Order: sequence, then structure tokens, then C-alpha cells
Amino acid sequence: MATSTPAITSTVTGLTRQQQQQSTGQLSSQHQQQDFRQEGTSMANGKTSPDHISITEFNASKQVQFFDGLRTIRFSGQLSLKSPLGSVWTFYFYLGRILYATGGTHPVRRWMRNLTAYCPQLDVAQFKSMSDLASPAIEAMKVCWEYQALCSWVAQQKITREQASKVVWSIVSEVLFDVTQANEIIYLVESSNSVFTPLILFDAERLIADVQQKWQLWQQAKVVDRSPNQAPIIQQPERLQQQISAVSYQTLATLLNGKRTLRDLAVKRQRDVAEVTRSLLPYIQAGFVKLVDVSDSPVPFAGLPTAATPISTVGTSTTAMEGLLVACVDDSPAVCRVMETILTQSGYRFIGVQDSLRAIATLLIRKPDLIFLDLVMPNTNGYEICSQLRKVSAFRDTPIIILTGNDGIVDRVRAKMVGASDFLGKPVNAETVLAVAHKHLKHLQQNSSLIVG
Repeated sequence: MATSTPAITSTVTGLTRQQQQQSTGQLSSQHQQQDFRQEGTSMANGKTSPDHISITEFNASKQVQFFDGLRTIRFSGQLSLKSPLGSVWTFYFYLGRILYATGGTHPVRRWMRNLTAYCPQLDVAQFKSMSDLASPAIEAMKVCWEYQALCSWVAQQKITREQASKVVWSIVSEVLFDVTQANEIIYLVESSNSVFTPLILFDAERLIADVQQKWQLWQQAKVVDRSPNQAPIIQQPERLQQQISAVSYQTLATLLNGKRTLRDLAVKRQRDVAEVTRSLLPYIQAGFVKLVDVSDSPVPFAGLPTAATPISTVGTSTTAMEGLLVACVDDSPAVCRVMETILTQSGYRFIGVQDSLRAIATLLIRKPDLIFLDLVMPNTNGYEICSQLRKVSAFRDTPIIILTGNDGIVDRVRAKMVGASDFLGKPVNAETVLAVAHKHLKHLQQNSSLIVG
């Protein structure tokens, strides 16, 4: 979605920033305990947000009031919510109604699971890249690739609009459920003036009511401390075999392999996830079965960013650089792909940002350990972004490496003046990129080695 250039000030931390759109200012948290509808509509007042904009006990009633504020001002754009544990969800709005939602622990797994449930005739594997299914009109939406794919398939009559509606409804419901379980959130809104015909729109109040029923079932099952995104696995097979029949054990051994989440199992068994979890609870409480975290599914199309941040493997043997996140802000998809290949093959995690207008917001959410920053981009340049990043406390000490094809003394001096840590010429090569990354991250790598060892 096209956005105005954000104005970043030295007071911005976490997920907060000022909007330049006059019709849409920053949400204010001053009235959290009074009126959450005012919380949503305060975007239209151009108020500057405090450093941390959080809402505690973000339950159904507060969600209804908050989203009603967005509906009142016919908000179009993105609403990002972040949990205290670091999960980030993004809701897309069009004229105050929900278009789509993504993010969290398993955005790709969630998408694939619901495609399987509601579009069984679709073979995702036949599409090798987004270029196989996207059109200029759909790409202009600037919405996440999952939604673009659904729009393309409806347009190509590979799935029906009704099927797409069921997929989107279920996905948004799952995201809202996870937000409800997080309880406390920090939020960021980003307006958009994009004009397009949306595939489908939902009223937030209906979705929240549906999720509230599911949350009540989850509470009644007495599993509020469990996540439906975890996967059950048998950890004491011998003891479990003594407790149940051979047929029942064989069924459980097939299903509870640590690769299917509780939600995956619910879809496979065509049962409610709360019912599935409650049926496993006696085995979990007895220690026969445990719930484990699992990674997201791989992105099915080439040329797209990786799915989710890998789950931390504290206490396991790992390389020193594993877990360190490197970002590359460059409007060239080719440069981002090359950087991703170089860095991920050496054990780093990677995030590519091609939209310079969204660069700072994305970096604030992901907080990379090192940033490669292109010097020349549309709408802004590396100097401006670097200068703005240095005003944010979270990036005061983060290494920022300027990428440029013009390796001149003037550019180097100016880069140093705005706070750049280093300078790297284009075209990039693996040896130089890795040398620079090691140079600026070796202190973190050493600390990681000490912890792992």
C-alpha cells in the first residue's frame, strides 16, 4: 500500500512514529481506560503518540471499541500489533473494514492450512513464483503476497470468491484469536491512499464475536496457558502404550509427531481445536505427550521473503552467528536476493526491505542486528534513513552499512556524518559482505559462543 513518508523523531521507540497524513494521525493511548473507540478515532486528530503505545487486557470489548474507531473514520491502511513476547500481526483495512490479516508465528503454515481446508482442488505447487499468478492491478495493491495470490486465483477462476472468503475469514479469526491470547499489545497504524477493488471485506465486530466464542471454548477446556500453534509429540511412548489400546496408540503415534500443530490436527480431524486440545490434555498432564514449538512452513513461491523468524534454539549446539538478523534495505529485488543468498548460506537470518517508505517501520518491528542500506532509492535516500534511524534509541548502536555504486570520498564523508558505520561498494560479492558482517557483529558472535558453549 502506498504511504506518505513518515516523520521520525528522537522520541520514537518500539513501534511508534508520526504520520504526515493530515487525515490520519497517530493513535493515542491517553484514553485507554476511558473510551477505546476514541482510541481508534484519535488517528484523525494528528496527535503525537507517546513512546510506548500499549493496551493491556485487549479483550473482545476493547477490540470492538478500538476497531469501531477505525470504522468511524473509514480508515484504509495497516494496523500492526505487537505482543510483549515479540509476535507481530498486521491487519489490512479498507474504508474501515478488514481486508486481510497476517503475521504471528505461522503466517505461511496458517495460509496453507486454510487453503487445504477450503480449496482442496488447488495445487499450490504448480505455481513456481508470484510472477506466474500476479497481474499489474493486483501488484499495485501493495498487500501481502498471501492476499495477492488469493486475488489472482479468483481472477483466474482457480478458486471461487466464496472459497476465498472462507479462507480469509478463517485466517483473520486465527490471527484475532492469537491477539486475544496475547492479552497486551503495542500498536502502530499506517494510512494508505491506494485505490483498488478489494476481493472481500469483513466487519470487525462480526469477526470479534466469532473469535470470542472460540476463546470461551478454549477457556472452558482449561488450556488458556497452551498455544494452538504448538505441536504435540509423544515423549513417553512405552508408558503411553500401557495406558491405551494398540490401535489407539498407533493412531496417536501417527498424528502426534511434533510436526502438526494443534490447529493442523483440528483441520485434519475436522474438529474444533479446543476439542482436540482438551482430548489430549490428560496425556499432556500425565507427561506422556508434550507440546513443542515448531517453525513456520517455507514460502511456496520463489523471490519472496522468508516466512517467519526461526524459533530460538537456546541450549542447542549452533554456530555463533545463528540467530543474528541482518536487514538489507534496497529497492532492487535482485540485490536483496543476492544478499539473502550470501547471508543465509552463512547462517545469518535475513530480511529484505524494498519499499524505502516502509523501511523504518519494518526495521522498528524486526530490530535487526545489522543493516545494509542502499544509498540511492526512490522517494528518499540512504542518508535520510540512516539519520532518522540514529535518532531512535533502538538503533543508536546498530551497525549501518551504506551500499552504493558510487564509491566517492564525498559520499563516504557524508555517510559518516549521518552515522553510518561502514561503506560497501556495488556490485556486492560474498567475501566482502561476509567480511563486513563479521567485522561489525563479531562481538555479538563472541557473546553467542559463550552462551551456547
